[in-house]
Formats: sequence, C-alpha cells, structure tokens
Amino acid sequence: MHFAGGDHYEELYRDFQWQVPAHFNIAKVCSQRWANDPCRIALLTEDAAGNRAQYSFSDLQKKANQLSHALRDAGVTKGDRVAILLPQQFETAVAHIATFQLGAISMPLSLLFGPEALAFRLSDSATKIVLTDETGLGNLLSVRDKCPALEKVIGINTLQAYGVTQWDSFLAAQDRSFPLVNTLASDPALLIYTSGTTGPPKGALLPHGALIGNLPGFVASQNWFPQEQDVFWSPADWAWTGGLMDALLPCLYFGMPIVGYCGRFSADTAFKLLQDYQVSNTFLFPTALKMMMKAWPNPRQHFDLKLRAIMSAGEALGKTLYDWCEQALGVRVNEMFGQTEVNYIVGNSDRWPSKPGSMGRPYPGHRVALLQENDTVCEPGQIGELAIHRSDIQGHPDPIFFLGYWNNEVDTRARYSGQWWRTGDLAVMDTDGYLWYQGRSDDMFKAGAYRIGPGEIENCLMHHPAVAQVAVVPKPDEERGNIIKAFVVLTQAYKPSAELAYDLQKYVRNKLAPYEYPKEIEFINEIPMTTTGKVQRGILRQMEIERAGKES
Repeated sequence: MHFAGGDHYEELYRDFQWQVPAHFNIAKVCSQRWANDPCRIALLTEDAAGNRAQYSFSDLQKKANQLSHALRDAGVTKGDRVAILLPQQFETAVAHIATFQLGAISMPLSLLFGPEALAFRLSDSATKIVLTDETGLGNLLSVRDKCPALEKVIGINTLQAYGVTQWDSFLAAQDRSFPLVNTLASDPALLIYTSGTTGPPKGALLPHGALIGNLPGFVASQNWFPQEQDVFWSPADWAWTGGLMDALLPCLYFGMPIVGYCGRFSADTAFKLLQDYQVSNTFLFPTALKMMMKAWPNPRQHFDLKLRAIMSAGEALGKTLYDWCEQALGVRVNEMFGQTEVNYIVGNSDRWPSKPGSMGRPYPGHRVALLQENDTVCEPGQIGELAIHRSDIQGHPDPIFFLGYWNNEVDTRARYSGQWWRTGDLAVMDTDGYLWYQGRSDDMFKAGAYRIGPGEIENCLMHHPAVAQVAVVPKPDEERGNIIKAFVVLTQAYKPSAELAYDLQKYVRNKLAPYEYPKEIEFINEIPMTTTGKVQRGILRQMEIERAGKES
C-alpha cells in the first residue's frame, strides 16, 4: 500500500515560497522545453474502437508550431480567443499549446454542450476560430449565424462541409518552427465558462501564471508527482478545469505522459485503461469510483494495477467509498477542493494524515480562512464561507487567482471582500486545521461529477412555451449524490402529463449539455418566492431532503 508515514504538513506549509517569473508562457514550460528529446512521450491515446497511438513532446511541438503559423495567417493575434471543441486527443493538446505560444487565449468547450450553450459562449467571448471534430460540428454549424465574430471553423477528421476548413489543409506547408510570443505570467491564457446560479454562465479568465498556482496542490494530491515511470490518466474532460489544470497541463509541465481516451466512461473501460497503460496516478470523481466499486468489488483479483495516488473532487467521497479504495485499490484517496477561479487550494496528501470525509488542509502557498458575513475569521467549529487571500502567509502574491470574469467587472468585484476571494462554499474547520464541507452559500450543487448552476437550466426551460415559472434544485440520490430536479409551473394552455415532462427533458438535452437536463420534473401550482420576487429554492431543496428521509 502506498501510504507515507508522519505528518509533515506544518513544515511544508510554513517553508513554502512561490517562484513566479515575470515572463512566463504555458507552451514554453509544457512543450517547448521537452521537445529536444524525441524519446520523451507526451500523450498515449486510445479511442472507443481500440485504436492506439503515442506522441512525443517533439511531435507535439512541431505540430503546435505549424498550427501557430496557420492561426497567425488566419488573423489570430495576441489576446484573440480560439475555441477548442474537442475530446481527449492529440490535436486538443496541440491546439492549446499553439494558442498559448501565439499569445492568444484558449477557450475549451465541452462536446456535451448543446447549440444554445455553444452559441452563448462563442458570441459572448467574440471567438474568432473554432477547432472541432465530427461530434461537435453539427451543433456548431447550427449556431454559426449567431456568432458574428466567428471567422473560421477548423474540422479535424470531419466530413467535407460548407465553410469548414480541414485540419490537414490548414496546416499544410506550414513551418515546423515558431518564435514563441513573449508573455507575462499575468497575461491571459485560458477562458473557461462556469455556470452561475442566476443569469448566464460567466467566463473565468485565467493567466499563464495560474498553472504555477495549481502545481503545489497537484503535486501533493498526487503523492509527490512526478516519480520515475509515472503515467497519468483521468476521465475528466479536458474542456474543464479538472481536466486541464488538474490533469493535462500539469503532466505536460513535468514532462510526463498522460493517457487520453476518446470514448464513453465505464467501469470496465476505466480498469482496462488503468491496467493496459500501467497508470500510477489518476483523478477519479466519486461518481466514477462508485461505478467502479459496484462493477468490480475486488478489482486487484482481475486487473494488474500499479496505482499509487488517486485524487478525487467534485463531491464528498463518503466513508464507504474511501474505505473501498484503501482496501480494494490499496490507495488512500486524496480529496481536494477548488474552483475554476481559484483552483486546487485545499486538499489532502500522503505527507499528512487524511481524515475521511474532510476536504483536507490548505495546500502550501495558499492562505485560506472561513469568514463570517462581517468578514471576521471563524473560530474552529464555526460554519463560515471558505475564502482565500490574494497573498500567502508571507505576504507574497498567490498566483492561483483568475484575472476576472470576461467583460463582467461587477460580478468579479462582488466575489471579493477586500483581499479575500469568497468561494460561496460553506465549511467548518476543526482544531487540527482540517476543513469539512457544509454546502453552498448560494444555490449551486453537485450532481454526479458536475457542478450545476440552476440559472442556466431555468433560463433554458423558460423559453419553452409550456413553462410559466421554474425552479431547479438538487434531489438526494444514493448513486450520484444528487440528481437535477425541476419544479415547473405551467402556462394556462398546458396540462401536466408524463409526455410533457419528457418533452421538457428532451428540450433541455437538445440545448444544453446532457448532464444538465432535469432527471425529474414535478408540476406544481406555485413556486415559493421572497417578497422581492426571488425564488426560494431553499424551501424546495429542504422539501426534497425531507422526502428522501421518509423514503429511506
């Protein structure tokens, strides 16, 4: 079993010092510096049909150089947005590296996004170019006329289509060397949209230096990655912070191989990948681990596993799952907490004792506290809002912070109390400095591995002619933690029915991501509101908790 003894936390936390150069580019440290070694493997890829390939850092850099030239020829300059609508494959990494070294801003998009979700993000960001594959092409072309800034669509392994430039022809005859654009650590690199509880999603703009801010947590949660022969894999979508900043980019930063799988997740597939690639390190969210536990209660009797570290995030692991990982996989799971805006700030490691169910301790380099409404720091045992200070304990700037919400200074400022960033998450700290999650201060919730903002789903449903009012809340679920439930007040022309409920579900699935559709719809006559006209989701949420308690 891979358990380190002792508690080294105080020493690690006390002595940590940030080293952030003024000039810094993710492409340089994640690809360029490793490219002279033709034997150093960057990516191992596999698709659902079993086709495999491997790519060196040299392969990655040469192809990225070609793409940088092609993007520049297409008019992309420093600060422009390039959208990447792709799965876990070689070209996805190429696109990010090429965009970074051009000084442009990479905007990852999930293939699960429906037309409406795509259109909003592309138009709001004024994205100039999108790279996608056959899976994403249909939805993209259906909303192209709603994205006036969009100038070019690059298709990777797509059929010929009007207005789509093929990847091979786009890169043809381009030079395999490229002079990297000089960027500051504070220059923008990534634009990742997060769901909000009210209104549309917000684009979180991350600087190049945010990668440095992620590294202490990544290294610690992966039990001091990298070690010789380490191989990483995670089902986390590279379109999200969890896939990019918690998996792909840190692996490339350390010059270590990461497995990219282009296909649907299943417990069988997960164990096969872990075995076939001799994966040592992984990020597995609780829903994935639950599926794996149910399918293979004793996996080491069936699979040759080399796991030495598992990080988990997104929801509480729970004692049953924690114990199963320790006993069945031989690994103590390191739970972690972070947000797109300030990622990897709290968690566990093998360098200090874990407490099952705890979020962990603040990772080295991050000054974290629980704040009351009046901004005073909570005492141990008091519930407060988790917050992180712009400076570490030594007064040096913490590079973990995002730059702000895209074109939304009002919402950016609203999340700060002086130098403290308020996460919106509630927790309790014990006398040993461990944090225990208590829920959201707003209406965000976790459903499976996904962070759900009711606002986007509610806004979508309100466009359906049958819907007069709607409120979206979590409903407790044994397998997923929560499922999405929508309470709907119908317009006069419609009557409640199972057929209508299905039609509303289908409506959301077609416009947003599949994981965002309400798994259950309940028709009601009135939604509880405050005197100022705000939906009281808390009342509905509590009602579902009480119902679940009676059923159990």
